[in-house]
Amino acid sequence: MSHHLVPLFLLLLSSAAGDASSAPHSDPFTAGVGLNIDCGGTSNFTSEFGRPWVADRYYSGGAVGLVAEPHHFRLPQERTLRFFPPVSAGKKNCYSVPLPPGRYYLRTFTVYDNYDSKLRTPSFDVSFEGTLVFTWRSPWPEATARSGVYADFIAAVPDGDADLCFYSIATDPPVIASVEVAAIHPLAYGAASSGVDLILVNYGRLTAGSSLFGPGFTNDSDAFSRVWQPDAYFRRRDVPVKALSTGGHQILGANQAPNYFPVKVYETAVTTVNSADALMYLLPVDTRLDYMVWFHFAEIDSGVTMAGQRVFDVLIGGENATRIDIYKEVGGFTAFKWHYIVENLTSTPLVVKLVPVVGKPIICGLENYAIVPLDLATVPSQVMAMQALKESLRIPDRMGWHGDPCAPSTWDSWEGVTCHHSDNGQNLVVTQLDLGSQGLKGSISDRISLLTNLVSLNLSSNSLEGSLPSGLGQASLVSLDLSSNQLTGSIPDCLGSSNLKVVLLNNNQLDGQVPEKLYSIGVHGGIIDLSGNKGLCGVPTLPACPLFWDKQGLSAAGKIAIGLSCAFILIMLLLLYLFCIRRQSDDYDFEFPQDLVSIAAKRNRYQRQKVMLVEMEAPNSNGFPSTSATH
Repeated sequence: MSHHLVPLFLLLLSSAAGDASSAPHSDPFTAGVGLNIDCGGTSNFTSEFGRPWVADRYYSGGAVGLVAEPHHFRLPQERTLRFFPPVSAGKKNCYSVPLPPGRYYLRTFTVYDNYDSKLRTPSFDVSFEGTLVFTWRSPWPEATARSGVYADFIAAVPDGDADLCFYSIATDPPVIASVEVAAIHPLAYGAASSGVDLILVNYGRLTAGSSLFGPGFTNDSDAFSRVWQPDAYFRRRDVPVKALSTGGHQILGANQAPNYFPVKVYETAVTTVNSADALMYLLPVDTRLDYMVWFHFAEIDSGVTMAGQRVFDVLIGGENATRIDIYKEVGGFTAFKWHYIVENLTSTPLVVKLVPVVGKPIICGLENYAIVPLDLATVPSQVMAMQALKESLRIPDRMGWHGDPCAPSTWDSWEGVTCHHSDNGQNLVVTQLDLGSQGLKGSISDRISLLTNLVSLNLSSNSLEGSLPSGLGQASLVSLDLSSNQLTGSIPDCLGSSNLKVVLLNNNQLDGQVPEKLYSIGVHGGIIDLSGNKGLCGVPTLPACPLFWDKQGLSAAGKIAIGLSCAFILIMLLLLYLFCIRRQSDDYDFEFPQDLVSIAAKRNRYQRQKVMLVEMEAPNSNGFPSTSATH
């Protein structure tokens, strides 16, 4: 794709804006969705033509500037600007505008006017939804640098978020003064046949026989907020022409779906003074692109009353594209639209000629759009993963992680990110993250598992905390360096991927048993370093793990042993409790009270003592006292 898509011929000194309304609707055009952002502006305001403007918002970073000579700019949105210094804001910055899915017309106003007193215009690129649309290369033409330039395009927003991104060339800060957005009909400009997988970049929108008009510049309306500029600058000057007007006649067939071309385009026209002359337009273009050229005709000369009175050929790039008889097609005072696709243009400028056949040629308006195919975009799931990592790793603004991580393919990826084409060639995928020594203080999101093409991950020498996510087990990973952080917890089994060749986890706070598959990487010729983690155990060069110890702490066997021991103790306590209950029950039913037992024992002892005394006093049969012992 060409790198010179800046229509520098749009040297306008005023601005336009789309109607501001963002209510969700199935068709943003019929809902009137639009937004006008005063980049660098600090307050909302309404323009002299009733267009609402909002203070600067939806930007990723940068700083506010003011043109060097504000009195040269009539409208407030042209005096303020936002610029993006690469040192603090990164090389890529975006306006991410929330919009309902649909097709939109976007217009930007870019100006330098020596706002930074460096007397050097910056070089930068502009993309929309990951596709390059404008390229600014220093030095700018003097008129553009001082007065500014409007540029616009038509594109689809599929996901509810429009990313207009600016990419710094070298150390140059991109600049932007205003962004205007207006919804258009979903089938406008041939979308029914060409589809929405392209962007139409404006290379000229001309009105013949009229002065500049359109929303923001005049009170004339345009349903898509388009601005039409005089054709004189692009028409060959050595051919004398005269302007025509309707003379108060009503024009039919204008302002109709799906293009809604304004009636004012067909109310004026130009024709040649001499019947033998051809009208010729020289349209600035870039080669190697396709172009969509729209022609606007109306037979507004009351002297032409029948078919065949005005006939001319349309030659585009030297090819005879068609023959036009306006009256035969639509009659008088009726809009007639026709467009033509110029493919693979090889020369510049694009020459458009209206060559007379009968009578004099006539034209009311002319539009030229470069047809820019959508660039490849990063796989959506990997965009989600990178956005999650941006948050969890707390990526600083200076790294410029904004918009699509990999697109446009003509730009470098996000800082520290390497991308390649997917296997099927339909998308871009993240293959490497090199973020060592970046002062990161967050954690590693588990959504890293969505980076299924990641080959190398380096997050070393930061201050990352938290555990190692199981998502690090993608089969594509070959090199992993998480050394010199503050990571905690155990090493998940998933890191035993057979494709890993380098694993550096040293100087963290990891603990538990090291998975055997992970350690085998070093055994089979790879590089592994687990030093500096006092809690790791279980493989050679590390302490043995305690009994029943596993990478998660207690092993399954240890947990079972503790469980059985607890169960045994619980059963024993239960049996003892039941035994005590049973014993207490027996005492209550069969034993005497303690006092009765004591009295009975004393009585028995008294009786035995009494018997012994009687026996001792009684004489035996021999007349002698008895000497037998009583037991």
